[in-house]
Amino acid sequence: LFYSIATVPTTALSSSSDMKPTRHVVKIAESVWRKAVEQHVHQIQTCLQPGLTSQDHVMNTGRRRSSYNLTPPEHEWCAALDPKNPVYNFLIEYYGLKGAKGPKRLARWSPNPALIFSEQQRITELDELNVHLETTLASVKTNDKRRTGGILLEGATENDIGGVLHLRGAIPSFDGIMYSPANFFSSTKDSVNASNPYLWYKSVLQQTLQSEPILHCHGLHEWAMQYQPVGAPPPPSAKYQGHLKLRVQRDTINKAVERRGISCTHVDALRYFAPAAGPLNHHGATLQRMDQLRLEQKGCVHAHMDLLKIALRLQPFIDPGLLQRVLSVALESRRLDVAASPYDATEYGVQVVPIETQEGRREYRKQQAELMERAEPIRRDLLNAYDLFLNMAFESSVAKTAKRQADPERCAKSEPGGPSWRQNLVDSTQ
Repeated sequence: LFYSIATVPTTALSSSSDMKPTRHVVKIAESVWRKAVEQHVHQIQTCLQPGLTSQDHVMNTGRRRSSYNLTPPEHEWCAALDPKNPVYNFLIEYYGLKGAKGPKRLARWSPNPALIFSEQQRITELDELNVHLETTLASVKTNDKRRTGGILLEGATENDIGGVLHLRGAIPSFDGIMYSPANFFSSTKDSVNASNPYLWYKSVLQQTLQSEPILHCHGLHEWAMQYQPVGAPPPPSAKYQGHLKLRVQRDTINKAVERRGISCTHVDALRYFAPAAGPLNHHGATLQRMDQLRLEQKGCVHAHMDLLKIALRLQPFIDPGLLQRVLSVALESRRLDVAASPYDATEYGVQVVPIETQEGRREYRKQQAELMERAEPIRRDLLNAYDLFLNMAFESSVAKTAKRQADPERCAKSEPGGPSWRQNLVDSTQ
């Protein structure tokens, strides 16, 4: 029950132990970062708009009644995601983006910390900001010297924090707001434990990029959730899309699952299988969280969706443009997930991919391969973002001495119909 940091290249961390970190502060003019905020908000709104509830929906009435409503004008469009929209409700159920706070979290802006590696002192034009990011990201891959410092947003005030800017990681000063990975973690008493989640996700990204894709699963995990052979109790996970009608008969679902079994490599998906479907999974009826490093593969649509979870962990120290790309590919992956499911989601604009037929399976493989090609550079850029963040946030000695023992949730097992990870820990005494 260990994961090896040594299996993940640490070029930005491995050879800087004998070097004194370089401190560099980049200032961004207020007119520049506020324009960047507007662009980011627009992109996030465009992605989320089809899945938002109306402003007068009961889920949004509470915030209007509150006398302590500090929603900035840029976020007035933010409303709770529709828990019945099958394309968007995974953002609520899987990643905790609940209420209007969920879209607001995605819409908040922070600067790409890679700017700390640039030689620029002050940025006064939005185009200049983008150019410096491109040139910095192209050259920093070979720069193994640790950098501290930060990025100062001129003119930003405490009223911006938690509004258009992220509260987490924000450091107020007399002339603006600073974002600095090094300063954010400088007061952490246990840097090793603080770094472990980031090292874990870096490992997941690295292993997935190196994996061989599986393009014959046909999205049967959704069918496994509804699997109910004769004599079996009702599948407990049927409740998650219980408001949608099944587009096929139960017998068709059972035959599709039993036809060649299930080739599901996603350790989280297994927990939502109907108990009777577990033994039909070729990769195991019971898996452990640590199996993710062995099984996660680049063809899995749920692995693409989980890129959002990995990106959210990095907030606010992630490029806003990268977050937009991650959200977009996650939503497209979910759309295919729902299209290939046994549910009828046509009222939400989802066209059916009938994987119970040969033609439908062929179409699923085509779309799955296209998604894999789209997700590949995004996953790679996210891995690079983790590399840069770890370089700036922690001293190289932290990565070298990080505990190899996984935290309790990673020493847990997933089984169909079973409890959550934290409630299903492996007994290490056995």
